[in-house]
Order: sequence, then structure tokens, then C-alpha cells
Amino acid sequence: MLGSVLLAVSRSPLARRTVSGFPVTRHVVDRFVAGEDAGDALSAVQRLTDARLAVTLDHLGEETKDARAAAATVKAYVTMLDALRPLGLGGRAEVSVKLSAVGQVLGHDIALEHAREICAAARDAGTTVTLDMEDHTTVDSTLKILRELRGDFPSTGVAVQAYLFRSESDLRDLSDEGSRVRLVKGAYAEPASVAHQSRGEVDKAYVRCLRILMEGKGYPMVATHDDRLISITEALAGRTGRGSDTFEFQMLYGIRTDKQEALARAGSSVRVYVPYGDDWYGYFMRRLAERPANVAFFLRSLRSK
Repeated sequence: MLGSVLLAVSRSPLARRTVSGFPVTRHVVDRFVAGEDAGDALSAVQRLTDARLAVTLDHLGEETKDARAAAATVKAYVTMLDALRPLGLGGRAEVSVKLSAVGQVLGHDIALEHAREICAAARDAGTTVTLDMEDHTTVDSTLKILRELRGDFPSTGVAVQAYLFRSESDLRDLSDEGSRVRLVKGAYAEPASVAHQSRGEVDKAYVRCLRILMEGKGYPMVATHDDRLISITEALAGRTGRGSDTFEFQMLYGIRTDKQEALARAGSSVRVYVPYGDDWYGYFMRRLAERPANVAFFLRSLRSK
């Protein structure tokens, strides 16, 4: 119930102004967001890669309805990728892109052209792009753009949300040779007509989706902080003969950093999802919605100020 309320609040302009106005909010946001500019993000990249962790960078923003704002987001990604190029990090530092931030609502061709520009900059930097998945109304559009991008940029990845009823079918289509797929539970408030609602059903769906990916020929990116799902992933890797270089775990910046480092020390491939930028509100509220512990952390911080 609390999660549903927070997801609804994440789309409220009034709530955005109220929460953003709390003086302590910025302090709490810093736990989940690397900073507001490329310099902050690059500092996080250096720190994480020094700890043997890979990264994927997300310039925060979504649901852009203005062409100039969409172009500005593309420019921010290109600037970041140009800064990454001399670091020679290759696949250890990629970027994640929400198509709604680069003009998806403005039309297919605009979003595709903007995504192509980012993919080209990523290729020049020796790395690649993963398309984030948003609410269920955007799935068909995102997968169509993915197919078109892969013609020129075959390493382009995509996120799939396990709680959607359609995802098992989508994953069967996406589990071919070389296909990079990030499996997430899902962080949007979806209706019961399209998505599992209970935590137990979502977990079961995640395992079914995970099995499809691990038994397929692609490169699974297993996005979870759940010890049980991590153990299931490791068991499936053993059963399917996958080495640690044929899949990776992904975790969010600022969440379970001890587990991230422990997995990396044990030889697993681990990538940290690193968001940055000043349009942090929607992302922040979804992180609160996902785990009660995050809400408790926020409330304790409010009380302490």
C-alpha cells in the first residue's frame, strides 16, 4: 500500500515542490544520486571502478514533452561519453537511457534519432547503451526502437520488467545470441490488467524470467538486491554452465554497497546503476517506494534536522 502511494506521489507536481523544498531532502538524495553534473558522476565512476565494479550512468529525467529539453538530454549524454572516452574504461562504464527523456512522446523518429546519436557517441567511447524500460504503455515503442538500433549498434541492451504479464514472451524473443537484457522487477504503478500486484507473484515471475535468460544465448544483467534471487541466479549459472563473464549482477547506487563489493571480490561481474543530474525527484520517489527501509532512512533524516 505504501509503495503504491509513493509511486502515485512520484507523478504529483505539488508533492514534487513540497518534497524538494525540504532542506534535508538533498542530503538524503545524495545517498541514491551521484550528483548533479558530469563531474560528480565521473568521480563516482572512478571510485566504483577502482573497487572492481562496473557502472551504468543514467542522466536523470523522463517524460520530456519539450523538443529542446530532449535535445539537452542527448547533449548531456554525449558530453558524458566524451569525458569517459579518455579513461579507457570500455564496457566497464556504459550509459542507461530512458527514451521518454529523449523525445519518445514527441514521436518515434525523434526518439530513434536521438537514441542513435547517443549510441554513436557510446561506440566512439568504446562502450554501449542500455535502454531503460518505463511504464507498460511504452514497451512496444521501446522494443521497436531497440530492434532498429541493433541494426547499427548490436550491443544495445534493454531492461525488461518481470512484473508485466507479457515479459516472459518478450524475453523469449530477446534471449538470442549477444542480446544484452537487464531483468528488473518493475518500479511503476501498473494496473492489475497488465502486471502482477503482490510481492510473492512478482518474485515468482522474476524467477521464471530469469530462467529464460540464463538458459538462453544472450547476456543476462540480473538487477536485484535480494539475497535469495542472487542465490537462485548463481544456481542457474551452475546448472547452465555459465561462467562469471557471461552474465552480471546489477545494483543501484547507494543500496547494499557491501553486497556489491562482496560479490565483486568473490569473482562475480557487478555493475552499479549510477544516476546523476538535477531532475532526481521521480527516481528518488521510486527508490523510496521499493523498500520500506529507504522510507525509514528518509524519515529518520527529517527528524534529525
